[in-house]
Amino acid sequence: MRMILLGAPGAGKGTQAQLLVKELNIPIIATGDMLRAAVAAKSALGLKAKAIMDAGGLVSDDVIIPIVQERIAQPDCANGFIFDGFPRTIAQAQAMRDAGVVIDYVIQFAISDETIINRLSGRRIHPGSGRVYHVEHNPPQQEGVDDKTSEPLIQRDDDKEEVVKQRLTVYHQQTEPLVAYYQDWENEGSAHAPALVSIDAAADVSQIENELLGLFRKEARV
Repeated sequence: MRMILLGAPGAGKGTQAQLLVKELNIPIIATGDMLRAAVAAKSALGLKAKAIMDAGGLVSDDVIIPIVQERIAQPDCANGFIFDGFPRTIAQAQAMRDAGVVIDYVIQFAISDETIINRLSGRRIHPGSGRVYHVEHNPPQQEGVDDKTSEPLIQRDDDKEEVVKQRLTVYHQQTEPLVAYYQDWENEGSAHAPALVSIDAAADVSQIENELLGLFRKEARV
């Protein structure tokens, strides 16, 4: 099962990816993971990427795509993989297509900006343990402090409302067009086109998990 999880920051992709990993026994692959693995392996591509990153540059798609191919050729990807946060642009998606990287499903996590802003800007973290609260949906027993230690909770910088809005703007500009890209490809009737599936990312976590697992179990029976 080879899939791409596509959705705005805060849509719940990471949560579902962790649940799918346990159920399907396939790895999550993100751009950072791929780069770190290539660098650690000291492959030619990894050394090239390391030189670019050490110089403060952005690793270009002509380097990233071969690293993707190198990563998914590893034994742990034999039964599939989950791309979380990759591809981010149409250019990356097209490069993957041109390189013959086969994807079975693109899962779109559909959710409103308003819901995401509420979800992220209301999140509070206990730095010592990583425990997560929400001012409305999962508040601590005492406002602003951790239930177990009574230590202060913090709001991460990237959870602040103005930062969340900026991250959403970038998503809408760069990544959201991938929905139409994959829909158009599927409509072409190509045998290699991934199936685009949209789910309601505002639903309960367990409901989303059951919907996804139901889809993949049905696929396994075909």
